[in-house]
Amino acid sequence: MLDILKVILLGIIEGVTEWLPISSTGHLILLGNVLQPSFSAEFTTVFNVVIQLGAILAVVVLFFPQIWPFHLPGSQKESLFRKKADNRMLAGLQKVCDSFLDKKKIILWGKIILSSIPPLILGILCEDWFEEHLHKSVPVAVFLILWGVIFLLVESRPRKAKIKSTDRITPKQAFIIGIFEAFAILPGTSRSGSTIVGGLGLGLSRPTAARYTFFLAIPAMAGASLIKLAGYEGTFTAMEKASLVLGMAVAFLVSLLVIRRLMAFIRKHTFKGFGWYRIALGILVLVLAAAKVL
Repeated sequence: MLDILKVILLGIIEGVTEWLPISSTGHLILLGNVLQPSFSAEFTTVFNVVIQLGAILAVVVLFFPQIWPFHLPGSQKESLFRKKADNRMLAGLQKVCDSFLDKKKIILWGKIILSSIPPLILGILCEDWFEEHLHKSVPVAVFLILWGVIFLLVESRPRKAKIKSTDRITPKQAFIIGIFEAFAILPGTSRSGSTIVGGLGLGLSRPTAARYTFFLAIPAMAGASLIKLAGYEGTFTAMEKASLVLGMAVAFLVSLLVIRRLMAFIRKHTFKGFGWYRIALGILVLVLAAAKVL
């Protein structure tokens, strides 16, 4: 019964912290000793990553019309090829593309893939080393504070949003945002936090930066979850399978609520509150680490 309660709490933490720029990995690391169910260390690592699938599903459900690259039945979309076809073969191809593909969504996914390249490369090269050496209380606290300060600096600078739609993000800007996303490999950084900072710095409006961050989560988190599952050499017990399903379901439901509330919040407020929260939490962690509580 205690393990079930812990699984539910971890699902709630994932659903809240994954989308708020306060580092889900950092919170899971800091609370791990208290909340982790009595599973093997190897399965616990898989669990922490796989419950992210529930959070991803919330993004797909909420933003489905904006990210689905194929025409919905009965919808009228612009043709992928606007130029007049020179022969019957091209004319046929134009009709096929016009029937199935949405140009704007295809371009959007191209930018998402471009943004995903830097974190993918850094993850392949360095993720294991970072997990071994930095997934500890003090490094988490340092990065919590550092990115909290960065948030305050970015939000304190006078700025006027130039980009209010993901359609207007250029390939160059998409790649730069991907570089910022790569910093999320550092525990305590926050994937959403680093990409939002990058987006704000490039002139994206707060809702646009947040929305694009949600889109980037789909390949990043889904890929990480599938890799962890593929690399898991053990077999899941019935309790472990139930825990995965329960954790994903809780993360999904909580994510639905959090994403909606966050999008409404940032239309009227800045991210400064999250910056101060990160700094306060980081200082608390350093104090507890010095007292050898963590």
